[in-house]
Amino acid sequence: MKKLVIAYSGGLDTSYCAVNLSKDYDVHAVSVNTGGFTSEEIKNIESNAYKMGVTTYKNIDAVATFYNKVVKYLIFGNVLKNATYPLSVSAERIIQAIEIIEYAKSIDAEYIAHGSTGAGNDQVRFDMIFQTLAPNIKIITPIRDQKLSRQEEIDYLKSEGIDMNWEKSKYSVNKGLWGTSVGGVETLKSEKPLPSEAYPSQLEKEGEEKVTLTFKNGEFVALNGQENKPEINIENLNEIASKYAIGRDIHVGDTIVGTKGRVGFEAAAALITVKAHHLLEKHTLTKWQLQHKEYLSSFYGMHLHEGQYLDPVMRDTEAFLQSSQKMVSGNVVVSLKPYHFTLDGIVSNHDLMSSAFSTYGEENKAWTADDAKGFIKIIGNQNKIYKQVNS
Repeated sequence: MKKLVIAYSGGLDTSYCAVNLSKDYDVHAVSVNTGGFTSEEIKNIESNAYKMGVTTYKNIDAVATFYNKVVKYLIFGNVLKNATYPLSVSAERIIQAIEIIEYAKSIDAEYIAHGSTGAGNDQVRFDMIFQTLAPNIKIITPIRDQKLSRQEEIDYLKSEGIDMNWEKSKYSVNKGLWGTSVGGVETLKSEKPLPSEAYPSQLEKEGEEKVTLTFKNGEFVALNGQENKPEINIENLNEIASKYAIGRDIHVGDTIVGTKGRVGFEAAAALITVKAHHLLEKHTLTKWQLQHKEYLSSFYGMHLHEGQYLDPVMRDTEAFLQSSQKMVSGNVVVSLKPYHFTLDGIVSNHDLMSSAFSTYGEENKAWTADDAKGFIKIIGNQNKIYKQVNS
C-alpha cells in the first residue's frame, strides 16, 4: 500500500479521512503542537488515531519554531489584522503545514491528506505550502472532494464500527500560543455577540495587578523580572492575564476565497504583548521608522493570512522588521483589570523623550525663537506656493 501522511487533529473530519483512506493507503497520522495542547490531550489524540486504523502517529512540538519563524515578526510588526485580530489561527496553520510536509518528505510519503472543506482559508494555506515544498507529493482532500456533511461522516464512521461521541460542540475552540479562536452560531451572522460563557477563560480575579514586560531588541525576554524564552513568557503572561478574562473580541475580515468571515477570539497575552511592544517603539524609534513599519507590518500580516508565507518578499520584510528592533529594549508596565488592561509607561535607555534637547510643550534648549520662526516659514513654503498658484 502506498504511504500517505494525514494532518490529524482528532476531530470528525480528520477521523473520517483516516478511516476512509486506511482502506487504500498506508496512513501515517501527524499533528503539530503550536501551543495549547496538554500532554493528556496529545495522548488522547494518539489513542484515537490508532482506533481510526492509522499505521503510526506522531506529534511534533513546534511551539519554539512557531515563535521564531512567525510570532516574533508579528510582535516586531505589532500586527493586528483590521486593527483587531492577532492572526492567532492563520499564523499557526502556516507552521503546521510546513512541519507536516517536511515530515511527509522525511518518511518518503507519496501522498498527503488534510480534512479541510472547500469553504474556508485553511485549504488554501495547506495546499499552497504542500505544493510549494513538495510538488511531487499528491494532495488528497476527501471532505472537500466528496462535499460531505457532518452527518454523512458520522454515519460512515458508525458503519465502520467507530461509534464515538461526534456531537458538535456548541462552540468550536482552537487553542494556540498566540491566542484562541471561538466560533459558534452567533459568529455565522452579523448581529450577535458571543456570550461570555463561550470563551474558554472566565473571570477569576478582581481588582488590579501590575506586570512588567521586558523587551530586548524587540523580543519579550522577561516577565516580572524573570528571564525566560519568549514563547514561555507569552504562555506565563497568558496564564496570569486570562484570569482577568482579558483579550476577548470578534474579528470581521475577508477570507482568502472572497467571502466575509466573523470569528471570536481570546488572546490576552498576544494583545498585551503587541500593545506593550508598540508603546516601547513609540518611545525608541524615529518618526520615519514608525511610519514605514506601519504599512510594511500590515503587508506582512495580510500576506501571512493569505497563505503567502513562502514568498521571498516575506523574508525581505522580516529583515526590515528585525533591523528596526535594534533600540527597542526596556521595560513596559501594564495594569491588568477585569476584562481589560492599561499601559502605564516605559523605562528604557533608548527613550527619545529623555533627550536634553527639549521638553514637549514646555521648553527648548537646542534652538532659538528665530530658529523656530525660520523653520516654520520654510516648512510652510509649499502650501503657500500652491495657494498662490491656484487661487
